Amino acid sequence: MRISARNSIKGTIKSITKGPVNSEVVLDIGNGVLITSVITTHAVEKLGLKEGKMAWALVKSSEVMIAVD
Repeated sequence: MRISARNSIKGTIKSITKGPVNSEVVLDIGNGVLITSVITTHAVEKLGLKEGKMAWALVKSSEVMIAVD
């Protein structure tokens, strides 16, 4: 796989919660760290996503904000 996104994080699909339109996919990237993404249920099916399967979180953002109290 070749992609222009600079932030690609490999992990294992921990869970998928399917909805009628969108689904929540939780990716375990190790050391107790989870990344959650909401994508279309159609995309989940088209990609053949299943719990335990390896996948990548691809982060493409022009801005990341940090906040404190």
